[in-house]
Amino acid sequence: MRKAKLIAIVVLLILTIIIFLQNTEPMQAHILLLEIQMSRVLMLMLTFALGLVTGILVATSFLRKKRKA
Repeated sequence: MRKAKLIAIVVLLILTIIIFLQNTEPMQAHILLLEIQMSRVLMLMLTFALGLVTGILVATSFLRKKRKA
């Protein structure tokens, strides 16, 4: 089971790196009232990090509620 998880993580990491490397052109992002120009790679990394942090916070919140109940 551990080997399968490790293989899945490595495959996902490789796919993520491929996606990042294929999206290097600049883009404009509209965030609230700001207009920012950045590379797509940076935007992908920022949205990935934001999703990761959000998922971790939600998961820990649910775990804390389960422990108290």
